[in-house]
Amino acid sequence: MKTALNFRLSRPTGQLSALIQGIWSASVSDSNSIVKPLYSDAGSGIIFNLAGGVIIGNETLPEGVIMLPVKKQADKIILSPGAQLAGIRFHPAIGYGVLGKNYDKPTLLSPKEDKSYQLYRVYNGLRMQKNNDSRIMAMYQWANNNLSNINVIPDFLKKALECIEQDQAPGQLSEHIELSQRQIERHFNVWLGMAPKHYQRIKRVSKTICFLRQHKNVNLAGAALQFGFSDQAHMTREFRTIACITPRQI
Repeated sequence: MKTALNFRLSRPTGQLSALIQGIWSASVSDSNSIVKPLYSDAGSGIIFNLAGGVIIGNETLPEGVIMLPVKKQADKIILSPGAQLAGIRFHPAIGYGVLGKNYDKPTLLSPKEDKSYQLYRVYNGLRMQKNNDSRIMAMYQWANNNLSNINVIPDFLKKALECIEQDQAPGQLSEHIELSQRQIERHFNVWLGMAPKHYQRIKRVSKTICFLRQHKNVNLAGAALQFGFSDQAHMTREFRTIACITPRQI
């Protein structure tokens, strides 16, 4: 019997689109657990674990507001029957700008730390909602009230991220930004928990995964060159390191 995952994803537009990749809500309405991959995208996020059992990697998530780390490798999420959860996924570096810190593992936010954004008020409101659409609307309301009018990351970091997105060499970022390469790397480690080169590797694999999902019969050697890998073997090694699968498994 096929398991039933009720999932809804909304991608923001306007000002929020620069901060948030997606706002989502999910529930499991079957008698079997669901296992899904979580591919690394260099972003972080918030999970509101409303009910039921949820495991990410080796971490069992308690009910409450869970702060997610920036992951350098893919993980798995296991949703138990009756699980209900919702969340916000930030673009890279935005999580640090909003929350003021990075986490090394999924971490339960304590009420004492919840002074700036009152996330537990959001959590309690979400538990009262009956469906995915109403939960997403509640999270949108919170985001619009708290995030839409703030400058989350500095302009130089935004420029550096854009340069890498446009396939500029991470080692040459100082040619485009009025900071030394060492300063740029230090800011990347603070805001993203990784060097610019590793960020580029994650984004390259992430883009390739999206492409391969849409083009099932594509020539892998051609795809490797298209996305900046030296050859198909290089692409396969990077997939195994970062996505924990091979390109043929997409």
